[in-house]
Amino acid sequence: MKKYRPWFFVIAIGFGIAMLWSAFSQPGLDDFNSTFREVHLSRNENNTGPVDRVYIVTTSDTLFSEMELYGKLMPYSKQGTTKVYFFHEDAPYPKEGVRGNINFEEAFNKYCLGRYFKNSYGAISFSVFPFKT
Repeated sequence: MKKYRPWFFVIAIGFGIAMLWSAFSQPGLDDFNSTFREVHLSRNENNTGPVDRVYIVTTSDTLFSEMELYGKLMPYSKQGTTKVYFFHEDAPYPKEGVRGNINFEEAFNKYCLGRYFKNSYGAISFSVFPFKT
């Protein structure tokens, strides 16, 4: 049994190194090709009920796959919703958003590139040009 003891340590150290490498190699906000800038966050401060978040974000590019990934990185609580609206940084965009069904002035609808939404059940939807008729 004593001759196998060093192998247990080698396996444990290898497992620890693999866990640390996996934890620190996850994608983050700095790994995007586009530049995202959070303009506004609207969040109710009621921590005992549903926590609803509305983000207004500007981007330098229209890479929709990156917008969806950015939305997935935003905080989420199981009893609330998270909405992220994307606008191009050179186009008009709302300076602030509000919680509810209508999250910003209707005049900005035509400039919205995408909307990421995660509801209280964890269902995710991403819409490209969500207000286009």
